[in-house]
Amino acid sequence: MKIDEIRIGMKASYTQTITDADIKAFAGISGDRNPAHLDEEYAKNSRYKRRISHGLLCASFFSAIFGTKLPGEGCVYASQTLKFKRPIYLNDTVTAEVEVISVDIHSKKILFKTLIKVKNRTMIEGEAEIFIP
Repeated sequence: MKIDEIRIGMKASYTQTITDADIKAFAGISGDRNPAHLDEEYAKNSRYKRRISHGLLCASFFSAIFGTKLPGEGCVYASQTLKFKRPIYLNDTVTAEVEVISVDIHSKKILFKTLIKVKNRTMIEGEAEIFIP
């Protein structure tokens, strides 16, 4: 999508259920083998009482939206802020949502509000700045 086609308020989303395979694959790729993510016995004694997903695994779904939906091919991340509000558990279905909040045609940058939700509860929130080719 070209920058002159992008309007404030445009939205896109991506939904995925967090599986054991996702968590294990992300642990292997990222090197984050924290037992809070991987070990059920350890997690039972944690503050969350069961395994939680890596927050950055869920936040990576924003990249799926930006690269394939809005704005689409060729865009590149400039920045991302994240506030982790609640834990996301194994088998939760998460929806990543982005919304255009500003467009700078001169610098070819778009600012997005970013949210991760589970059952309409905000789990992660932030903002992303994306460069358009």
